[in-house]
Amino acid sequence: MSGAATMPDTIVLSELEVFYRVGVPDAERARPQRLLLSLEMEPRDGFGSAAAADDLAQTIDYFAVSRRLLALGEGREWRLIETLAVEIADLVLREFAAARVQVEVRKFILTEARYVAVKVERSGRR
Repeated sequence: MSGAATMPDTIVLSELEVFYRVGVPDAERARPQRLLLSLEMEPRDGFGSAAAADDLAQTIDYFAVSRRLLALGEGREWRLIETLAVEIADLVLREFAAARVQVEVRKFILTEARYVAVKVERSGRR
């Protein structure tokens, strides 16, 4: 198909369950609460070299990302999920050499709504 845009190679980490202290009121941050994190991560060089060599070192290690995010909340707190989402995006770009990342943070704080979420997208240098 001539002229058609190709979709970038993307690794999806969907609904990683974490427990972080987040919220504007002090009482809300007093205990960790359940959040779901979803990330779309684009490796700097796509999947080409990683797939050709069948080599984890040439792509983004989603297991390592998940472990890093599970530990991120230890001894930490945030007032806004917006701040948290931006921090996660910056972390993935910096520590896992992603070309682009989209982060969604879901919070289950309003009884009248299924969830509240924020999304951010950031790009790194290629």
